[in-house]
Amino acid sequence: MTGSWDATDASFGTSPGYSCAADRAEEQRRHQDGLPYIDDSPSSSPHLSSKGRGSRDTLASGALEPTKASELDLEKGLEMRKWVLSGILASEETYLSHLEALLLPMKPLKAAATTSQPVLTSQQIETIFFKVPELYEIHKEFYDGLFPRVQQWSHQQRVGDLFQKLASQLGVYRAFVDNYGVAMETAEKCCQANAQFAEISENLRARSNRDAKDPATKNSLETLLYKPVDRVTRSTLVLHDLLKHTPSSHPDHSLLQDALRISQNFLSSINEEITPRRQSMTVKKGEHRQLLKDSFMVELVEGARKLRHVFLFTDLLLCTKLKKQSGGKTQQYDCKWYIPLTDLSFQMVDESEAAPNIPLVPDEELDALKIKISQIKSDIQREKRANKGSKAMERLKKKLSEQESLLLLMSPSMAFRVHSRNGKSYTFLISSDYERAEWRENIREQQKKCFKSFSLTSVELQMLTNSCVKLQTVHNIPLTINKEDDESPGLYGFLNVIVHSATGFKQSSNLYCTLEVDSFGYFVNKAKTRVYRDTTEPNWNEEFEIELEGSQTLRILCYEKCYNKTKIAKEDGESTDRLMGKGQVQLDPQALQDRDWQRTVIAMNGIEVKLSVKFTSREFSLKRMPSRKQTGVFGVKIAVVTKRERSKVPYIVRQCVEEIERRGMEEVGIYRVSGVATDIQALKAAFDVNNKDVSVMMSEMDVNAIAGTLKLYFRELPEPLFTDEFYPNFAEGIALSDPVAKESCMLNLLLSLPEANLLTFLFLLDHLKRVAEKETVNKMSLHNLATVFGPTLLRPSEKESKLPANPSQPITMTDSWSLEVMSQVQVLLYFLQLEAIPAPDSKRQSILFSTEV
Repeated sequence: MTGSWDATDASFGTSPGYSCAADRAEEQRRHQDGLPYIDDSPSSSPHLSSKGRGSRDTLASGALEPTKASELDLEKGLEMRKWVLSGILASEETYLSHLEALLLPMKPLKAAATTSQPVLTSQQIETIFFKVPELYEIHKEFYDGLFPRVQQWSHQQRVGDLFQKLASQLGVYRAFVDNYGVAMETAEKCCQANAQFAEISENLRARSNRDAKDPATKNSLETLLYKPVDRVTRSTLVLHDLLKHTPSSHPDHSLLQDALRISQNFLSSINEEITPRRQSMTVKKGEHRQLLKDSFMVELVEGARKLRHVFLFTDLLLCTKLKKQSGGKTQQYDCKWYIPLTDLSFQMVDESEAAPNIPLVPDEELDALKIKISQIKSDIQREKRANKGSKAMERLKKKLSEQESLLLLMSPSMAFRVHSRNGKSYTFLISSDYERAEWRENIREQQKKCFKSFSLTSVELQMLTNSCVKLQTVHNIPLTINKEDDESPGLYGFLNVIVHSATGFKQSSNLYCTLEVDSFGYFVNKAKTRVYRDTTEPNWNEEFEIELEGSQTLRILCYEKCYNKTKIAKEDGESTDRLMGKGQVQLDPQALQDRDWQRTVIAMNGIEVKLSVKFTSREFSLKRMPSRKQTGVFGVKIAVVTKRERSKVPYIVRQCVEEIERRGMEEVGIYRVSGVATDIQALKAAFDVNNKDVSVMMSEMDVNAIAGTLKLYFRELPEPLFTDEFYPNFAEGIALSDPVAKESCMLNLLLSLPEANLLTFLFLLDHLKRVAEKETVNKMSLHNLATVFGPTLLRPSEKESKLPANPSQPITMTDSWSLEVMSQVQVLLYFLQLEAIPAPDSKRQSILFSTEV
């Protein structure tokens, strides 16, 4: 009898600092129970890279002249203060309109309470609208005080006293929060008992912002009563944003610090419970004994992801969970289940209609985790340079372990199913077909030597499970926190790969290859060649540009495309295409240092694939170079091109977009899949010499080459579309915590761009949204498009190359680079997801008030 030891256990790695599904579920539960869920963690909204901070780091190393660098940082900080405050004003205006909407029915309800036919009793009105008038007066006074000061703005303007007073009145919120559950319960009962009140409570109208077309927005009583609860959770976030951009020498600094301290203490006091941080799992090194294979894998158990340590023995597959130890340092494993190899088969998706759906984590949530991880790594590096106390370092390492563990748990989406003869099936989630094939090969090879089934007694099973601590060959969860200090951090930058050809196939097939690299501890599929039909010697000769994020290994997998199957690919990652061979090559920083093409041959199962690889560090690949040929369009300022053409949007942008919308909208991976490099260079040359036949050339070329040409045009602009001047402000704006403040700030910044830049961006933005509308076919979501175009449109031009002083030192990238790239992606994604952007002709009208920065 096979074991099915699936005791209930908690999911691994959830952290309160990350706003994932678990946090939302907790918030929903508390909301339903009449309890507010309040997050007082400043890290609940990840702050992206700061140019100001970067400048200070440079200053510390003595690279800049102290006075000039300090003045520049100070000026930028004071400039951002105004953007932040404008956002706070917009947010306050919206909040006041919500409180007004709550107060509006109070007067007639109170008047009716004294008549013979009251809608509600005076006590019910008092309970439901408890402290709302007081909250309105507090925030009205704050808004009335802040508005004129922002209108008469100067860098020396003081606002700290207003925030300090607002913080000192937070006690009113305690009374509101304490009463919130009773208020919701009373309102619900009153709605059930009185149809008139039910009608009123569903049709409360809040005044919209002055620029909105609809003068009033309909809200329910339930929604509006939750607004103060939501508001108080943001009080520290708003203060964090403002304090971040207030120099320590400014008179406001100490007042804002005081207001933040009061707010943090207040939030801590009203939180009834804080989700305990989970300990990260670590496994001590043990004595190596005979074992075929073991590794950490994610198992799908009743829709939940669980971290498992899986052991392949010579006669069985064992799935274990590491026990959490309350005391002592001895590690122990719990057996979850085991299957004798003679009873094991691989359950294909086609054979099981009852296969469980895989809960996929949105790319946006995975990116938010990566941002946190990069931010913590940067903090650790700063801590090391500052030689501060070990307690702070230990706290940061613990946070890094939690976030990396969570990413490891949430990222895999490819199913690997095993089936037992007793009828039970188990599903693992892995990131790569490479691992899945490796496990299958190892198990099948060993099954040839196994001939009979068996069952283990409970004592035998316990002894086997206990031995895992000594038998394990994989001693640590694959997290960077578990790496030794002398281990390579991997490469950061771009790897160009040409997949030339392959030989060694026994019969003609339809063949293609995929390329994978490791990123954040797991492998990601980065490129796919076209299918070469009916051949034993495919000649792809396709070039791909792959972004590396701490990568150490390049993998290549060769498949036979199976067209005769009814279902080619499955949503859970299973595929009916046959894996013909797999191989990998280590990315050696020293070998790739000279940035020249290097040819290599990868052998796999009798097949040989020829590749050429070339590495370019991000410092080189992202450097914007002005064109030497000013009569062309590549590398020439966008305003110069539009003025010369007498157009609002450059001809090259319009032509490429038009051709892609004509025949590329349903192309799988459009803008992500690389075009042939020679085609892109030919189009670039044609546009630069104003070739009249360029449209004919485009109509005959692969659409991916046209997409690559458009990306190349924006990448080679001497200054990014979002301009060097405004780039730091966009990076700061996207890090703002309050959504209303963020929207106000981001729109103000966007509409401040030069006209040619703004009109070109809005033209491109509309196009990208249309591409994403075909996501079900082309597989390009808004997030995928933001990942492709974000750095291209925002990356600032570099004045000097950031090469290491020692030529023999490998070129790698610090985590601040990674943070900056993620920030650029987030900025573009924000505008892609924004429902409406004001028309360009009204761009000089400020969103909130008419002062220019």
